[in-house]
Amino acid sequence: MLKIKDIYFHYVILWKANHLQVNIVKGKTILVTNDDGVYSPGLRLLYDAVKDLGKVFVVAPEVPKSASGLGLTLHKPLRITKLILDDMVVYAVNGTPSDIIHLALHVIAKKIDLVVSGVNIGDNTSVQVILSSGTVGAAAQAALEGIPAIAFSVAVESAEELEINFELQELIKRMVRVFVKEIIEYGFPKGVDVINVNFPTKVRKSIEIKVAKVAKLRFTEYVERRVDPRGREYYWLYGHPKEPEPGTDVYVVLVEKNIAVTPLRLDLNVPTISTDFNKFFERVLRNLGHALKA
Repeated sequence: MLKIKDIYFHYVILWKANHLQVNIVKGKTILVTNDDGVYSPGLRLLYDAVKDLGKVFVVAPEVPKSASGLGLTLHKPLRITKLILDDMVVYAVNGTPSDIIHLALHVIAKKIDLVVSGVNIGDNTSVQVILSSGTVGAAAQAALEGIPAIAFSVAVESAEELEINFELQELIKRMVRVFVKEIIEYGFPKGVDVINVNFPTKVRKSIEIKVAKVAKLRFTEYVERRVDPRGREYYWLYGHPKEPEPGTDVYVVLVEKNIAVTPLRLDLNVPTISTDFNKFFERVLRNLGHALKA
């Protein structure tokens, strides 16, 4: 756990880390991406943070693709459009964040050493949210390709909320640089596929950086039924926040208002097969044998 005091005036630890003389490897290629689209302020924030740390490619969805997870576009051709946004060259793709990883690897950059995804508008905390997140999805797709990946998100409600909060922008930018420099200099942590970093909505003088486990659920989801003026039914998916468990990413970010850093593994295997599962499987085999003989 790291506590940063007087952050507005000094940015004590982060300022020092930002000014370390790190030997940046010139040949490193960094892919900056997101799921909020090419015009998101979070994308610009990431680019500004890492643009001098290697050869940087910015590739993002041409329109927002939130909650696209690891989804791929298989029903239409993918197209790439090159845009110039001030000093930032952006490749806009008419697909998902996962599509972008494949296009970046095989068409645009060819070689990628690190993927930095975000900064997402809205936090990506809990298994429930992470599995649907396009921001984490891009990082996860990169990890599946053997590329180190880190995802950044901030618990603001809108892009405008981030745009007017210059303190928060500066904190995020400095932290992104620290993480990326560390990875470039010393490599990615062993046994970790994706690093997921979530920021609260505001900067406090006593803000803390904590390693947090992933909560399982963040929302109690439900479907709201409505009727349009022509009498046809339509539906909204919605959810009410659940009471978060202390020590989880949700609790650290939304209750404590601190920064949560969560290492993720893309391993869906159960570590140990339980006795209960073995009994279940034995019954299945037994009943399957009876069914096939019938």
